Amino acid sequence: MARIDLNADLGESFGVWRLGDDDAMLRIVTSANVACGFHAGDPAALLRVCRSAADRGVRIGAQVSYRDLAGFGRRFIDVAAEDLIADVVYQIGALQAIAGAAGSAVSYVKPHGALYNTIVTNHDQAGAVAEAVRMVDPALPVLGMAGSAFFDEASQRGLRTVAEAFADRAYRADGQLVSRREPGAVLGDPAAIADRVVGMVTSGRVTAVDGTPITVAVESVCVHGDSPGAVQIATAVRDGLTAADVQIAAFS
Repeated sequence: MARIDLNADLGESFGVWRLGDDDAMLRIVTSANVACGFHAGDPAALLRVCRSAADRGVRIGAQVSYRDLAGFGRRFIDVAAEDLIADVVYQIGALQAIAGAAGSAVSYVKPHGALYNTIVTNHDQAGAVAEAVRMVDPALPVLGMAGSAFFDEASQRGLRTVAEAFADRAYRADGQLVSRREPGAVLGDPAAIADRVVGMVTSGRVTAVDGTPITVAVESVCVHGDSPGAVQIATAVRDGLTAADVQIAAFS
């Protein structure tokens, strides 16, 4: 039987501003990419989501990002490698403390937004993120895109890499994600998304926006918690995978 992890970006509310339904998503996913305060998330909200994740047996990952609250971490920042290392170390450490106080622990690291996309090809920043993880705990796996500069840098440092695919994001023919600035970058039909994910997991292939079939390596599937209809999409994806005899479980 095939096995797949489901992950979602959670803990992204800030103060009185609310984003997504963390409690509902935690009933569906097996891994929670929890914001670390640099792109979203305040300490009280992060403690709440970590407690909820711990109660439900959902694994907690540190979702590290650029220091960009105003832009939700979706703007590229030309940060020096030394500064980026420190920023990532700081974020992982903060979430480790919060997760520990909630009775759990940080089990992996996943970059967010513009940082995630940048380190697909940018070796300087990819190396900085990988080095920060190694400095904190070389046993922490990193979640990201197969074939990326980030995975190359992580592997060179002995880090475990876990390949993910995106349920609700369109792909380019080169295997990278379509920019959110372009039409059709974010998908919204739960049934169509579920069928697409089942195909990714069972065949290792997905159709790019131009109709090109591309190969995807996938150990974990991301459903964005801030997408419209995120709970319905995640539910459809989980139900579709279960119907296809795919086991839903956190990556080990």
